[in-house]
Amino acid sequence: MLKRIILIGILTVGLLLSCSKEDTVVSNGEIPLSAKQANLRVTGSSSNDFLSDATFKSVLLEVVYVEGFEPTAAALNNLKTFLEARLNKSSGIEILMRSIPPPGNSPYTNEEIRAIEDANRRNYNVPNQIAVWAFFADGSSADNTTNSVILGTAYRNTSFVIYEATIRSLTTNPFGPSRTVLETAVTNHEFGHILGLTNLGASLQTNHEDPANSKHCVNDKCLMYFAAETSQGIGDMVSGGAAPGLDADCIADLRANGGK
Repeated sequence: MLKRIILIGILTVGLLLSCSKEDTVVSNGEIPLSAKQANLRVTGSSSNDFLSDATFKSVLLEVVYVEGFEPTAAALNNLKTFLEARLNKSSGIEILMRSIPPPGNSPYTNEEIRAIEDANRRNYNVPNQIAVWAFFADGSSADNTTNSVILGTAYRNTSFVIYEATIRSLTTNPFGPSRTVLETAVTNHEFGHILGLTNLGASLQTNHEDPANSKHCVNDKCLMYFAAETSQGIGDMVSGGAAPGLDADCIADLRANGGK
């Protein structure tokens, strides 16, 4: 009987400690890992969640930039217009912006970009709303080479980075593309990957994946052509003074998975 009483006492203390720990997490404003899991999946795995109105009625885009590296308002407006044209979201799309101090470790590895998100992201999925993290970095990618530099990367199902410092370095030439146009092309391209393009969660309706550059469209006039996220050929894609749009094949993929 004494052993039973002791055991009950131990279980009771354990339960109290467990509840106390959970209360501390909530009171500190920290988000439990369990509430973040839906936003920590592979790129493209939330394609239908973004495109259809079945689970989420709205999108919250959390735009975080390093101080001094804010994207242009026009580029963000262009992104919102791009999304409104393709997503079925009856409650709309909201953009929140804020800055953070320089992390101080450029050029950035993929692991460092994830760590910056993990330390600074505030918004995750809640009932009826899917959240996205967009980070505008003050440096370059550690994966740059002498022949090509990376302008952006979609690295999780609701996360992407834009290497804003690199974009600015490519738009200082008065004869080159404007910063807004280049930001628009790269940002829309990376969000296209999050939407499941190309063959990254939105199934191909026709065979238009580039065999030389997987998960990209073979059409060099399409937004999802591989050059839209590197310095290799991006100048040709925006030479007309505007960011490219999706071609008919990519739009068909999105519509088949719940989009417009």
